[in-house]
Amino acid sequence: MTSTPQPSSLDPELAARLKRSTDGLVPAIAQQYDTGEVLMLGWMDDEALHRTLTTGRCTYWSRSRQEYWVKGDTSGHFQWVKSVALDCDADTVLVKVDQVGAACHTGARTCFDADVLLKDADSGVAASDQ
Repeated sequence: MTSTPQPSSLDPELAARLKRSTDGLVPAIAQQYDTGEVLMLGWMDDEALHRTLTTGRCTYWSRSRQEYWVKGDTSGHFQWVKSVALDCDADTVLVKVDQVGAACHTGARTCFDADVLLKDADSGVAASDQ
């Protein structure tokens, strides 16, 4: 992203609430709406969020290509938006979607199943420490 904000049609009240990174982006977590499965993390600026809210399709900002991309336009693996929420700090967006096909660019259903660091194990934290 450039240091100059991109023109956007995002509601100014919503835009004022967002806490963005230094490059003007907020992380957007895509989650399968009916199972809760976490699918991927993308980045949105104000315009990408506006497009996501108004089109019913997830739009992200590609940091590597420096352009907008709509999930599914080239892959056919669409994300149909069911709901969008901000976290309590207004610095992360949660987009609940109906994912069609793979969410990950590798062709996997989710970006979070290839390198599992801990699975179904005791966390090592005693109940008294919780």
